[in-house]
Amino acid sequence: MPGIVLDGKKLAKKMEGWLADRVQVLLAHTGGKAPTLATVLVGDDPASAVYVRMKRNACRRIGMQSRRVELPQETNTEELLDAITSLNADPDVHGILLQHPVPPQIDERRCFDAIRPEKDVDGVTCHDFGRMAMGEPAYGAATPAGIMRLLEHYNIQIQSKRAVVVGRSPILGKPMAMMLLNAHATVTVCHSRTTHLPDIVRQADLVVGAVGRPQFIKADWIAEGAVVVDAGYHQGGSGDIELAGVVDRCIAYTPVPGGVGPMTIATLMTQTLAAAETALSAGTP
Repeated sequence: MPGIVLDGKKLAKKMEGWLADRVQVLLAHTGGKAPTLATVLVGDDPASAVYVRMKRNACRRIGMQSRRVELPQETNTEELLDAITSLNADPDVHGILLQHPVPPQIDERRCFDAIRPEKDVDGVTCHDFGRMAMGEPAYGAATPAGIMRLLEHYNIQIQSKRAVVVGRSPILGKPMAMMLLNAHATVTVCHSRTTHLPDIVRQADLVVGAVGRPQFIKADWIAEGAVVVDAGYHQGGSGDIELAGVVDRCIAYTPVPGGVGPMTIATLMTQTLAAAETALSAGTP
């Protein structure tokens, strides 16, 4: 019998309904000033442009505003930092999204960490990562935070389970591992250079594919009855895991597309709205 489909698209649609209601409440308290997400896109990568457009469309659907900042491919680190500094100082901007990746001449980490913590709604700064890892209030990295919401919605047990995260990026694999650890899973973090990787993955009750390589995790690596989360998306619609060979013998799985991706955007919207609500309660215009 096929596993439960962890339908991120369906849950994200529900979340947008809840968020739209919250936006209306906020508008009533701000005289119609909507929460605003600034999207910063550097360069001409077509996939990045699509992702930014999807996030801006989500803002529109729930009644939030988005501000588009587009910089040319030849932008350097200092120029990008100037743009971020301007957005940090703008009280009408509640969240800042710097679309990854940026061109190679830019110090991406330095630019991520220039975002003020209260506007780091994508959870990309070292500051927010550290607070999240220590169990303190922080905006978590949007993709792993979205995965955690999806697992919770479908009542997937995490506590006491053995989780294997394949991937160690600072905005996906590492925060994913910390969130699972905070939820009382026993977590192993692997990557493409891990020795005996298939044997490690076979021990997992929960597998998260976050390595960024199409079909890298083979179906026969995954144990019967595991929960399978595929956080990858590649040209042609494949993920990081060979899902076709897994769906009939796992407990639950995220489809690709329609699983993790919509939850990333819904989480970004949730955290931007929360930032606007916090600014209002603090008396910020």
